[in-house]
Amino acid sequence: MKTVTQMITFSTTTSIDFVDITQRIQEVIEGSAVRQGLVIVFAPHTTMGVVINHNEPMLLQDFSRMLTRLVPVEDQYSHDLFELRRGVKTDGRSNGHSHCKRLLLSTSETIPVERGRMQLSNIQSVFAVELDGGRERSIVVTVMGQ
Repeated sequence: MKTVTQMITFSTTTSIDFVDITQRIQEVIEGSAVRQGLVIVFAPHTTMGVVINHNEPMLLQDFSRMLTRLVPVEDQYSHDLFELRRGVKTDGRSNGHSHCKRLLLSTSETIPVERGRMQLSNIQSVFAVELDGGRERSIVVTVMGQ
């Protein structure tokens, strides 16, 4: 069995940002020469998720509104009380809401690969979901198979 791991990087621009990474993942698969197996897509961040859904702009707006409604920015989050934390490194962002939103999403997706292509339907896309943007981000893509 062959295993290839590659990091893809990109920038996000808004606090909640759905970044379609489907084509970038497919390029990693093609470069791996794996024809049959699995691809694992993993977000190594505590304020970013990975999801599969339909890439339709109004639906993506609905997802953003839902996440904001369920975990509002203006709520009070203990994580944001920097002056009370000792020995915890922080980048200074008040982003307790971003960490809480991430609990609603997965950090990874595993997708079957057949004949060198992800087995997604014609309306499915893979998204890196930014919950604390804009930032420079990375996603780990691991292709396994033969």
